[in-house]
Amino acid sequence: MGTAITPQLVDTVDTVTAVRSYSSGTSRGLRVCQVERWGLRTECPTPEDPFADSEVTWLLPELNLRLTQQRPRSRHARTGPSVLTAVRVRTDGRVWRTTDLLLGLAAPGGTTARIVRSEEFAAAVAGRVLRTGDADLALCTVHKTLEELSRFRHDLSAWLAYKRIFEVWPPF
Repeated sequence: MGTAITPQLVDTVDTVTAVRSYSSGTSRGLRVCQVERWGLRTECPTPEDPFADSEVTWLLPELNLRLTQQRPRSRHARTGPSVLTAVRVRTDGRVWRTTDLLLGLAAPGGTTARIVRSEEFAAAVAGRVLRTGDADLALCTVHKTLEELSRFRHDLSAWLAYKRIFEVWPPF
């Protein structure tokens, strides 16, 4: 069974209306939408997910990364790993556009981060959905981030502090 090749996934966030629009054509109002010196902080409800109440996302344009954490519905549930996804970010001040480069890292905290979505990435490269420059950016971003995280014993908070982002992650 092969991996389905999808068109590039480009999402937009309008910081004035606090609405995130997905490649699929759906839109969702954001609980949090705040421009920070390091990027954009959002929180989006996930009513279709039986386990997650919301998704917290930080866009880090200088690092070509999107940092995501699912906030569980139950206070007693264990949280899943944080996910660092390679993205290309463009902003005109009001609207932030992210192109998902289909490769990332799952960072469970306390254990080694691992590369995720590699099959989807490979299929997109083979199917020429991802351009060569985007594929190179994704590979370089993910491998550089994994190397840096390993220097901090896979501690995302320590790595973020190294990047001069001193806010608490995950933000619960």
